[in-house]
Amino acid sequence: MESQGTTVLHETVSYAPHPLPARQFDQNTTEPISFYLSSLEELLAWKPTSDDDFNVATMPLANREPPLHSKRPRTLVCHDMKNGYLEDRFIQGSASRDPYVFYHWQHIDIFVYFSHHLVTIPPVTWANAAHRNSVSVLGTFITEWTSGGQLCEAFLAGEAAAYHAVAVQLGRIAHFYRFDGWLVNIENTLSEAAARNLPLFLRDLREQLRRDVPGGLVLWYDSVLQSGELQWQNELNEKNRVFFDACDGLFTNYNWKEEHLERMGAQAGERLADVYVGIDVFARGEVVGGGFETDKALHLIRKHGFSAAIFAPGWVYEHLGKENFLHNENRFWGLLAELLPTHSISTLPFSTCFCLGMGTGRFWAGQEVARPWYNLSAQEIQPLFTDQQEPGGAGSWLRTRCSLQDAWNGGSCLLIEGIIPREAGHVAVRLFSFQLPAPPKLFLSLLYKLEEKLPEVAVALELTTRDSGSCHVGNVTALPGEEPGLVTRHQPQPLPTLPPHLSGLLSGCGRQSTAGWMRRCYKLELRDCALHELSLILSRHQPGLQERRFSCRLGEIQVLDADSLHSSLPPAPSLQASQVLWHKGPGTDQLSLSLTLHWSYPHSQARCFRIHCQGRELPQPAQLQLLGVAHATLYRVVGLAVPEPPPKESCHVEFFVEPVLNEGVVVDRSRWGRLVLVYSDPASTSTY
Repeated sequence: MESQGTTVLHETVSYAPHPLPARQFDQNTTEPISFYLSSLEELLAWKPTSDDDFNVATMPLANREPPLHSKRPRTLVCHDMKNGYLEDRFIQGSASRDPYVFYHWQHIDIFVYFSHHLVTIPPVTWANAAHRNSVSVLGTFITEWTSGGQLCEAFLAGEAAAYHAVAVQLGRIAHFYRFDGWLVNIENTLSEAAARNLPLFLRDLREQLRRDVPGGLVLWYDSVLQSGELQWQNELNEKNRVFFDACDGLFTNYNWKEEHLERMGAQAGERLADVYVGIDVFARGEVVGGGFETDKALHLIRKHGFSAAIFAPGWVYEHLGKENFLHNENRFWGLLAELLPTHSISTLPFSTCFCLGMGTGRFWAGQEVARPWYNLSAQEIQPLFTDQQEPGGAGSWLRTRCSLQDAWNGGSCLLIEGIIPREAGHVAVRLFSFQLPAPPKLFLSLLYKLEEKLPEVAVALELTTRDSGSCHVGNVTALPGEEPGLVTRHQPQPLPTLPPHLSGLLSGCGRQSTAGWMRRCYKLELRDCALHELSLILSRHQPGLQERRFSCRLGEIQVLDADSLHSSLPPAPSLQASQVLWHKGPGTDQLSLSLTLHWSYPHSQARCFRIHCQGRELPQPAQLQLLGVAHATLYRVVGLAVPEPPPKESCHVEFFVEPVLNEGVVVDRSRWGRLVLVYSDPASTSTY
């Protein structure tokens, strides 16, 4: 066989029904889906099975600086999009043209996926996107109205064993699906017995979660009082403090005024950052700010030292419409940016293609290869966005934004537009903040494309280091005017060719593609340095001439530890198949096939996996057909049209799994995983 990882599977076509569980698979298509639990009985009966594997987050929570549990005020975003589980429930993505995406992760610390179901398990796509960006993800445990009161009586009003069982299950669920805790929201009146046990339940849940999910959080929403009465306080006070003391933080209701914030300072004491003051972006009720005035509320919250809980930022999408969503989303978060401290990248390797997790098509190596799609698991780390308006038509102007056209790898790229002013001769675009010790040898790669032929415009990377005076950076130009011992700027010189030990891994440095993309590669030698910031510099070769407009696309940036790069690759994935289903639609003779492929591969080395198929009997038999992209080591092939085998003969279809490595190395086809499915009708006696 061509591939080292080839598996041959023989199947007989059978139309016997083999229903997959409705909770984990769409009953019409058999696609894997994210789900919630609706009843106490479902919660207590939950236990993981292999059918749940698609719902397990594959992206671990990335390290962050400063750590989540530092004392600085934090920012929480509570997603509330039409009760959730919309297009985002499809784990392998959908063909949605106008989905809702959130991508300003560098400004937030905690993300809550919210719905009005009893147990909201965050869809795995959201967990993957947040974790890649160092953001913790919480699910929601909510009871409401009369039915919620009855449910609370069932597990809170009796013996400790009843609420302990609920705490154990919630801890196990967070551990198994790999998210980071719970927002507990009890919005119904409680009996005296249930109210007495509620703080004990919160403490039990907190302890259970600390065992199951190190660093996990339990947050309480301001609703029920210690007496059991349902009465929102819009602050932390003596009536609800018992719940604050029992968990990791309080999420206040939204109808507060500044006097509420003034009173809470004494109540919170050293735990100011554990009070998350709610902001309803829809501005329902008597609230401060909301909409494009959300910064008014945020300013007051920061003034008093509290954390902020921004509720329903999907207002930008729901209220203003889909057509200009990305523009309005940047505008909304741009108004808040100065009040939202960012967290820094603190691990290497670092690589991003600026993918938003959506696109009008998929782009690989600058070529569009697929239809519109939406899958937040594909979302990559985004830069610090800038929108500096042009003053009076002259002088400096700079804007960075997402673009869904003409990307490199993924569905989007970063578009930078602006003016290089006549006097300065250059503009600097701050892209990423770092906070980590630099390795002795650093490799950087930049992929960009100027929209017009601008020979007088140069594009380069600028790296800043922070140190205590001992930092030494070789083979770069240190820019003058910096104070020693603080932050120093460096502009490394591009490598014309890669060193021999790297040339087998990365290629294309110093060359321009036929589509106009240029890759620049840099290698730095550092000693006793800390990485601080990475910026893009656009400059004119001859300053002093007239100002120059420019438009530049960034397709990829990589920051890698050069010594950790090696040419050895893992063995080819060994494919297995399960859950094989055959189907022939009513009124047609077309046979279709669905099956689950699964394999093993080091998660730390692959960005994703492309799934292909090929077969002599399929359309365009000589070409590989792209089926989709997997962000885990399993993929559900759904409704693949295949030929019906003639009597006493067999057909075959081949499936391939192509690893896409973090460093962008092209994996030879001989190192892909390969499964050959040979199938025949029940009367067949032929073999492959």
